[in-house]
Amino acid sequence: MLLLIGSLGPLGYLPASGTVTVALLGPPTYWVLHTLPTGFVLVMATLFALLSVWVHSVGDRILGEKDSRRLVWDEIAGFLFAVLGVTQFTWQLCVLAILVERLIDILKVPPANWIERHWPRGWGVVGDDVVAGLYTCAIVHGCVRWAPQWMGL
Repeated sequence: MLLLIGSLGPLGYLPASGTVTVALLGPPTYWVLHTLPTGFVLVMATLFALLSVWVHSVGDRILGEKDSRRLVWDEIAGFLFAVLGVTQFTWQLCVLAILVERLIDILKVPPANWIERHWPRGWGVVGDDVVAGLYTCAIVHGCVRWAPQWMGL
């Protein structure tokens, strides 16, 4: 049951499962979150990230892998931080958040690479995605501030 939940059903079994998961679940998640108070979203994102640490720790142990591609909660946790405090919703902002978060996560921009290697079990798995989400959040907020016309605002 944990593996079914951790993979979000079939999403964890698709090619490029992390990117597909964020591309499919990111827009509706962001659309809902942009209307909620930032403090509430921060608490939700933090709690989801902590639950993701447990899902990945236990799931990876069951699968005998580290950062199994089948478990995709870490990707959602990272995206929750990527859109934190972004109170506008446009397709441009949504695409930017998805692409930048995935790129930064894949490239393992420091300190994400160190976190992934040195933090134990699910902490490293989710920690690097949270770092990617925080970098993305800064970039998205910068684009809202300095290039609003490009972001459809």
